[in-house]
Amino acid sequence: MNETHNTFFAPQLYIQSGVSDISFYEKAFGASVLRRWLNDDGSVHVAELSINGALFHLHQESGDKGLYSPLKRNESTAIIGLFVPDVDAAMKKAIAAGATEISPAKDYDYGYRQGEIKDPFGHHWLIEKKI
Repeated sequence: MNETHNTFFAPQLYIQSGVSDISFYEKAFGASVLRRWLNDDGSVHVAELSINGALFHLHQESGDKGLYSPLKRNESTAIIGLFVPDVDAAMKKAIAAGATEISPAKDYDYGYRQGEIKDPFGHHWLIEKKI
């Protein structure tokens, strides 16, 4: 049997327990919610989202596994790189949707235009484009 396998990253982003509104990702990045599993109180247990075919998951924090949202730890341990056609427009849209600017977009000598934001759940995003 000859199967083709595609390898790709699908980050798991942990959010605080009790979150029911994840529309930030739709408003900021044009994400589509593909599937979601809710807790009895209507909060998100797990959601699978896509930004132009790039998958990522939101998962409520799990203390028994030591997996917490960045807000719980008051820090982020990873930056999610998101390549877009227009860095400035993408950052403006994300900030209007509720993100906080960490560093403004600028061109770097290594050939990228990049800016960094923090989403309402504490995750850091590097909005970037190769120039």
